[in-house]
Amino acid sequence: MSLPNIVSIPVLKQRYQWIAEPLSFLEQAVKLHPNIFTAQIFGAKQPIIFVNHPQAIQEIYSNDRKIFTAPGNPDGVLKPLIGEYSLMLLDGEPHKRQRQLIMPQFHGERMQLYGEIISNITDRVFSDIPQNKAFTARDITSDISLSIMLQVVFGLHEGERYQQIKHGIIGMMDLFRSPLAFSLLLFPFLQKDLGAWSPWGNFLRRREMLDKLLYAEISERRSQLNDPNRVDILSLLMSARDPEGNSMTDKELRDEMMTLLVAGYETTATAMAWGLYWLHHKPILRSKLLEELDSLGENPDPVTIFKQKYLTAVCNETLRIYPVAMTTFERQVEEPVELLGHKLKPESYIWGCIYLLHHREDLYPDSKEFKPERFLERQFSPYEFMPFGGGVRRCVGYALALFEMKLVLAHVVSRYNLELLDDKPEKPQRRGVTIAPARGVRMKMNGIRVPQKSAVPVISK
Repeated sequence: MSLPNIVSIPVLKQRYQWIAEPLSFLEQAVKLHPNIFTAQIFGAKQPIIFVNHPQAIQEIYSNDRKIFTAPGNPDGVLKPLIGEYSLMLLDGEPHKRQRQLIMPQFHGERMQLYGEIISNITDRVFSDIPQNKAFTARDITSDISLSIMLQVVFGLHEGERYQQIKHGIIGMMDLFRSPLAFSLLLFPFLQKDLGAWSPWGNFLRRREMLDKLLYAEISERRSQLNDPNRVDILSLLMSARDPEGNSMTDKELRDEMMTLLVAGYETTATAMAWGLYWLHHKPILRSKLLEELDSLGENPDPVTIFKQKYLTAVCNETLRIYPVAMTTFERQVEEPVELLGHKLKPESYIWGCIYLLHHREDLYPDSKEFKPERFLERQFSPYEFMPFGGGVRRCVGYALALFEMKLVLAHVVSRYNLELLDDKPEKPQRRGVTIAPARGVRMKMNGIRVPQKSAVPVISK
């Protein structure tokens, strides 16, 4: 047995491209090997098999013989950020336990309340933008996303600790936004504490300061468990019990809070910035969306907005063309198996490549074109469209992320007149774990929009 379709690009170039130009690397590799290829993008780690064929992805995720397992990733690149008890890194029964405690907190009646919080935060942030003055949409959506996370997930409101934690998170995440800085997470041999002025030493000290704030908040919150007004995720997780009656420890709570931040803050902010870009880069799409939203009347409830078809299509297309994650979590081969005609050996590592899956021309003709209508014209399976991953490793907060994205885009587009500052296309660029608009989407505010009355939505499919 041998590794399938080993990419012929020199190894050092592969590693550089994966850090600095990941989409260029993936597109170059898939031209050589359309459905499956093997790359050496990490140092001493075993090569990674990339798969983007939907049938193969379905086989990996739905195989009931446990040939492909989701082992967690105790040595994963995000461990320094999110901690060893993060749901992302756990395996087996510990992973199952944590997921069962966390998943229920992102569904149910409380989403209506979260919708009000999301709308209020969006208005607060946009009301501070001066008219006819340039701003960067990516900065604005970051502010909105982080404020939502702090209030909905942590239950934090304005105050000293709120500001300290907010600035602590921004400062720590900023350390890894450039491709060069992100390499610190990819290659452990670079993780050397050479003092406060060294990159890794700076990170460790920022993380220590943030941890002190988070543990102080957790400790204080434990004394408020009986407060009926507390409906934030942290409070709900503190009250949750597994089948044996055990609750999460402080360390588990800290790691899950950091996981939700890392997985939900940067990614959702980036997706919303892309959404604003596409809707204003192609004004006809914005007009279609506005006709749908205006038909709902004044102050529609968040759940009604969430269910709108064209809004859903716009968000899906945004998540398709530049998904929040380029790949799924890795799977490990447990016994000899054949996949797409290639015999794989045990202990091989496989990634489903979400970006390449979303750009298959047989699924998405003219895949580089932004066309929300493709999601109105056909239904894609979970193995053809998977912006949040799949299986037991699917993003645990995907429901909140999609809810937030839809409400913010709908709120901004229907209430504010925004304009792109130029017609230059935005180019995708690695920003930490996400693919973000390279220039951040430069816009200006042209004032408050007066909604137009419409009898029915423009899209009726």
